[in-house]
Amino acid sequence: MNIRIQQQIHRLGGRTTAGPEACLREVLQHTVFPHPLYPKSYADNFFGLDEFYRQHRELYARSPDDFYAALLHHFFSDHQLPYGQDFFRNFLFTPFTAGTPDYGELDGLVSPEELRTIVAGEPLEFMCIAYSYGFPDHYFVCLHDPTPENPSVYGTDHEAFFQEITPVGTLEDFFSRYLTPEEFLSIVRHQLERTYAEQ
Repeated sequence: MNIRIQQQIHRLGGRTTAGPEACLREVLQHTVFPHPLYPKSYADNFFGLDEFYRQHRELYARSPDDFYAALLHHFFSDHQLPYGQDFFRNFLFTPFTAGTPDYGELDGLVSPEELRTIVAGEPLEFMCIAYSYGFPDHYFVCLHDPTPENPSVYGTDHEAFFQEITPVGTLEDFFSRYLTPEEFLSIVRHQLERTYAEQ
């Protein structure tokens, strides 16, 4: 995995304990995020922000710094509240590898031949790296992608899991879609000050 991706992981608040010579699977398996990931499109809707402000408006009036610290802690805690965020989860999915727990799970739904028309890499073994409440709601990489230093990311949805697949760019592109906690706080602060400063 290239150094820029590891830098993105750290920039977004994640960490990886994989060594410098680790393969793609090892890097992903040893990467964790202690909080959700907010896409840059969060600025289009600001899910949950009005409710948080209403519940903490007295703190906002008394101490904006404490308010923003509480806000950041709330939104970047490991919760499942539907705020338009994605959740990094790294689980193996090996439906075509005999002897693995997932073997045969896609039988009758999609064949390896069908997947190979979209997904590059052999054997077809996957790491699901994130899920969300949107569409698609699962993202994955092929662990044997021909460009392991920056593999392709694909999206699929639980309603047609691996039957409908959409390429979404490289792993570097994927991580660049998200806001750092500092970027998140900056756009939220601007939104709140613009909306509530005169109230």
